[in-house]
Amino acid sequence: MAVIQVTEDNFDEVVMKCKKPVLLDFYADWCGPCKMMSPIVEQICEEYADAYVVGKVNVDEQPGLALKYQVMSIPMLVVMNLGVFAGKSVGAVDKEAVLALLRQAEQVK
Repeated sequence: MAVIQVTEDNFDEVVMKCKKPVLLDFYADWCGPCKMMSPIVEQICEEYADAYVVGKVNVDEQPGLALKYQVMSIPMLVVMNLGVFAGKSVGAVDKEAVLALLRQAEQVK
């Protein structure tokens, strides 16, 4: 499964109604650290497609979602589980940190 481009129009369907934990990558095309995170996010999407849904939110194109999740700095990763906020990470992090965030989110019911 490919990384899903999340917008205000598809947010409810992709994120809120999802039965798996959802990793949201809030980013901008001009952001250097965001570009560093992109391969990690894509790798997690490919390797863990059965366990997680992975989406990207362009903060320049989706300011409403950025405001809703209080995105003050990017990249910012948000994990949702069963429609509930389950954690976040701000700044560029390694793959293990992202996976730890996702595993922690699985505990949120």
